[in-house]
Amino acid sequence: MGTTSTPEADGAVETRGIEPVPDRERHGRVRELFPTWVAANISVLLLTMGAALVVNNGLNFWQVLLVAVIAATVAFGMVGVLSVSGKWGGAPGAMLSRAAFGVRGNYFPGAVLWVARFGWETINAVTGAYAVLTVLRLLFDIRANNLLVVITLLAFVACTYLVSGMGRKALNLCNRYSTYLFGLFTVMVLVYLIATMDWQAIFAKKAGTTAMVIAGIGTIAAGGISWVPTGPDFARYLPHSASGRRIVGATVSGAALVLVPMVLMGGVMAVSNPKLAGQNTDPMSFLGTILPTWLAVPYLITALVGMVLINSLSMYSAGFTAQTMGVKLPRALAVSINAVISLVGGLFMMLVAKDFIGQFITFLTLLAVSFSAWIGVYAVDMARRRSLAVRYDADSLLTIGRTSRYWYRGGFCWQAMISWAAALAAGLCFTTVQWFTGPLATTWIGRNGLGWAATILIAAVLFAVLPRPKENVPATDEPVTGGRTPLTTG
Repeated sequence: MGTTSTPEADGAVETRGIEPVPDRERHGRVRELFPTWVAANISVLLLTMGAALVVNNGLNFWQVLLVAVIAATVAFGMVGVLSVSGKWGGAPGAMLSRAAFGVRGNYFPGAVLWVARFGWETINAVTGAYAVLTVLRLLFDIRANNLLVVITLLAFVACTYLVSGMGRKALNLCNRYSTYLFGLFTVMVLVYLIATMDWQAIFAKKAGTTAMVIAGIGTIAAGGISWVPTGPDFARYLPHSASGRRIVGATVSGAALVLVPMVLMGGVMAVSNPKLAGQNTDPMSFLGTILPTWLAVPYLITALVGMVLINSLSMYSAGFTAQTMGVKLPRALAVSINAVISLVGGLFMMLVAKDFIGQFITFLTLLAVSFSAWIGVYAVDMARRRSLAVRYDADSLLTIGRTSRYWYRGGFCWQAMISWAAALAAGLCFTTVQWFTGPLATTWIGRNGLGWAATILIAAVLFAVLPRPKENVPATDEPVTGGRTPLTTG
């Protein structure tokens, strides 16, 4: 068995690891997903990305709004749809992925997702540390130095580790109150911008090209795409009767509530201060010039809490990925691996690297492609399971030997592996970043930043047309035809 902890659902610290949640403990509510996805998007980096849509992509106000709405709907629509598998199987996405790729095959996409998660957590940790430094400068005129950088980054990672280590209940509580607090200060910032911005200049800006709109959608959506494999982790405590449509609705609306206004605010700010999109080393310091101190400081502190929660949500899921990859530690301790790596990576970015925003955009581009290959295969596998009497078998998910239903051939589902690998390679061919240009980057797909969409499509189509894999299914397990499919886990 792959379990590494004794499940305890009622304690302050969640000790359940990758083992599926039994029906008697499925007490979650769909409405809990709304603040979860609000918190997952409370990042001041969205302001910088919104500014980049105006300065670098040349978009106007209405195009920035369109980009933000489409990006939130597409990216978190996928998060919501694939989250439904969490209530089906009661297990984290990294664990349910074994059913698609095979017990051994799952290590390969799992490793890529785990490494990508390291990068995402490092970016968030650096952003949080810069937020602390900006608050210290605005309030006390304390200037950053290497020692202060180390202290602030260490404090941020420690807080993240504490919250994520405590687990689901602590996260839900923090998410709920951060939603109220951040919503209040966001409204205050919006009111200030409405009263002080040169709206004539904002609306007079000419429209950018369609290609830049499409590319902007991909850039903004990339962050949301990175949450897709994580979606089932937060839906696994939902009862089988939970509405799939409500899951998708709560996910998209929660994310859009924050993502759309923040991207739009960044675009508006960029009209009065185009340098906002060019803060290469410190992406937070611009708030001290755009907003008055009495508003910038509480807004930054609130956003800092949000960034702690973003990293906590990411590390929470990373603990499951670590256990799925064979790390023999309880979930709370498995999280420490990501905490240490994000600390080391963050120190490198803050003390050695110079171009934070450039590295961030590069990372987002590669992140979207690496997650998209998994999404295409997983989505097709999930669609096929709608017609099965046993959608996910709990015992087989935990069994890593030949008796597992998901052993396939030698522990690999070769159809899924071929589809994933081919799509990942193709996606990289369409990609252009600071230090790499794929051979297909000059095609229409590459120029418009649609490598991530092509990756999903290629993976899905290949997996759909290849011979359907056969699980080690007992003779009594037959597909259900007609009526409502039983939502059983085995």
